[in-house]
Amino acid sequence: MEYAANNIRFNTVSPGVVNTPMHANADHAELAKFHPLGRIGDVSDVVDAVLYLQNATFVTGENIRVDGGIHAGR
Repeated sequence: MEYAANNIRFNTVSPGVVNTPMHANADHAELAKFHPLGRIGDVSDVVDAVLYLQNATFVTGENIRVDGGIHAGR
């Protein structure tokens, strides 16, 4: 709150499993089963969330979960 007066915002993005070299292609089908949306994320899903926050100048103090619903209700 002390930085808000200086128009400094603090937001975070918490991704779920995302299709990157970190996860072997052979594991994608198994990993997708953990997500209610039935798939793992794409890098573009995370990028879209970051771009939203960049443009949403009235949003601060938020965490956006980009996790396909894996943490919904928790």
